[in-house]
Amino acid sequence: MERKDIMSKHDTAKKGPHKEAPEVEAEGAKSLNHPKKAAADAANAAKTDAVSAEQAEDASIVAQEDAFAQEIAALKALASQKEELASKKEAEAKEHYDRLTYMAAEFDNYRRRTQKEKEKLFTDAIVEVSGAFLPVIDNLERALKAAEAVEAPEAVSLRDGVAMVMRQCIETFGKLGVQEIEALGATFDPNLHNAVMHIEDDAYGASEVVDVFQKGYRYKEDTVVRHAMVKVAN
Repeated sequence: MERKDIMSKHDTAKKGPHKEAPEVEAEGAKSLNHPKKAAADAANAAKTDAVSAEQAEDASIVAQEDAFAQEIAALKALASQKEELASKKEAEAKEHYDRLTYMAAEFDNYRRRTQKEKEKLFTDAIVEVSGAFLPVIDNLERALKAAEAVEAPEAVSLRDGVAMVMRQCIETFGKLGVQEIEALGATFDPNLHNAVMHIEDDAYGASEVVDVFQKGYRYKEDTVVRHAMVKVAN
C-alpha cells in the first residue's frame, strides 16, 4: 500500500507539469501585452492632462478677460462720473463767471455814475458859491469906475486897494476854474449871452456884441455861472 501510494504520487508529479503549462503560457502572453496597454493608458492620460491643461488655460484666459472687462467697465463708469462732475463744475464755474462779470459791470457803472454825481455836486457847489460872489465883484468894478475920476491922494490909495481886492477875487475864481465870458466884439451866442438890447448899425457885423452891461462867467468851458448881459447889433 505504501509503495502504491508513493508511485501514484510520483505519477501525479510527472503529469502535473504538463497540465499546468498552458496557464504559464497565458500569463506570459499577458505580461507581453501589458506594456502596450500601459503605453496606451499613459498616452490617454497624457491626452487627458493636455486637454485639462488647455481647458484650464482657456478658463484662465476667460477669467482674465472677464476681469479686464469688469475693470474696463469700472473705469468707464468712473470716467463717466468724472465727466459728469466736470460738466457740472464747468457749468457752475460759468455761472459764477457770468455773475462776477455782471457784478463787475454793475460796479463799474456804479463807480462811473458816482463819479459823475460827485463831479456834478462839485460843479453845482462851485457855480452856486461863485454866483453868490459875483455881485460883490460887480460892486468892486463899479467902485473902481467911480474912483477913476477922483484925483485926491486918499481916493487913489483907496482905489488901489479896491483894485487889489478885485484882482484877488478874479485870481481866486481862476483857480476854481471860473472865468469871464468873452462878449465884447464876439458873435452873439444864446448859450453864453443874454441880449437885452438890439441895434441896427452897418459899422458892426451881423449878431455882433457891441456893448456889455454885465459881465458873464462860466465854469470849465461848459457850465455857465451867469450869462453876459449884452447889446447886439444887426
